[in-house]
Amino acid sequence: MPGHILVVDDQRNMRATTAMLLRSEGYSVLEAASGDEALAILAEKPVELLLTDFKMEPMDGLTLLRKGLEISPQTQVIIMTAYGSIESAVEAMRGGAYDYLTKPFKEGELVHRVQRALERAKLLSAVDLFADEFNARHGLTALIGRSPAMRELTSRILKVAPSDATVLVMGESGTGKELVARAVHAHSRRKDRPFVPVNCAAIAEGLLESELFGHAKGAFTGAIRSRKGLFEEADGGTLFIDEVTETTPAFQTKLLRVLQDGEVRRVGESTSLTVDVRIVAATNRDIEAEVKSKRFRQDLYYRLNVVSLRVPPLRERLEDVPILAEHFLQKAIARSPQKRRLTAAAVEHLLGYSFPGNVRELENLVEQAAALAEGEDLLPEDFPTPKANGSSPNAASSTPMAPSLAEAVAEAERKAIVHALERSPDDLAKVAFELAVSPTTLWRKMKRLGLKVSPEEPRG
Repeated sequence: MPGHILVVDDQRNMRATTAMLLRSEGYSVLEAASGDEALAILAEKPVELLLTDFKMEPMDGLTLLRKGLEISPQTQVIIMTAYGSIESAVEAMRGGAYDYLTKPFKEGELVHRVQRALERAKLLSAVDLFADEFNARHGLTALIGRSPAMRELTSRILKVAPSDATVLVMGESGTGKELVARAVHAHSRRKDRPFVPVNCAAIAEGLLESELFGHAKGAFTGAIRSRKGLFEEADGGTLFIDEVTETTPAFQTKLLRVLQDGEVRRVGESTSLTVDVRIVAATNRDIEAEVKSKRFRQDLYYRLNVVSLRVPPLRERLEDVPILAEHFLQKAIARSPQKRRLTAAAVEHLLGYSFPGNVRELENLVEQAAALAEGEDLLPEDFPTPKANGSSPNAASSTPMAPSLAEAVAEAERKAIVHALERSPDDLAKVAFELAVSPTTLWRKMKRLGLKVSPEEPRG
């Protein structure tokens, strides 16, 4: 079916020309001359793509973007602007826009951007095919963010979920690896069967085998009755093995055998049981380095790493901070009678921090601010992002302090980018590939770090 596109522009000629071009490509196109007219259409009809001018009266494109996504969150938005400053484009992307176009644009460029946006809209619409209650608790709606990194992660989850492929989720502590595992399960054929999580780092080494495989009565001191292991409990569903690199080589050998044979043997028993379990494992370590150092079995690594999902740290998707902060604030408000509102100054303050503790740290900061703030409006001083020696970012000191972790990370990123640029000074795409980030992410990092960048943000 052709995509449904809404073109919004207060200049009649521009609106009509754009709509005519898209209709010639086979799309179903609606037109609106104002933001209010566009919102009325969004409230009544399904629209996969909103293509709106930036400079309009009385409602500008950014306001339409915000209000439009409130009405239709799955709609993709492309901002068109003849006043194409980088600042306005970045503001639009932070507000949830999928892309932006600077007028005048070529017909081929418009069609290409529209095709990409509609492909993403089609992919994300798959989320609505699943049960709302379960999805709200464990599905993709728990993975909040409209940044390119999160959109790429969402895309990979939706691709791998229907299969039974083993998945390895990698990411720093606090990024939300279990939420990713739950999303994979929620969109798989096993969604109505158990999702069973286990954190290997939280269980004593001597008990981990019994916890996962079960044990027979009398198998060891204290085993007063037989017990099912988590593999059996997850039969037909998904077993999430978190912090898998915290296990010993001896245990890894036993885990490998279970993955290869599809059978578990309870501790103290001589017969095996067949289990049908999908494995999603996770680690916050550099697992390849663990393999090279012989701390993690190479054959188990290959068995787990059939499909890998990398959860980006929050510092690589700072554009999601406003959305996440508001989400956590609403959660905090729901548990308290106090009224709280995020101010623009507070959001800007949070955007200047790189969050070594990732999403978990942001949630803690918001909960703390909601609990301790003196007024309804949350201000920058209500979010004392940690610095060295525990002082707030605005605290004065007569003695120089060691750099905070955030500053150290920023400096490390700066050095890595500078060295890569020295090797490929005229090829931003090659530098991005070498650093394992998208060109857009690299451009934004360079801008944030004060490195020289081209005036136009790269596309794709």
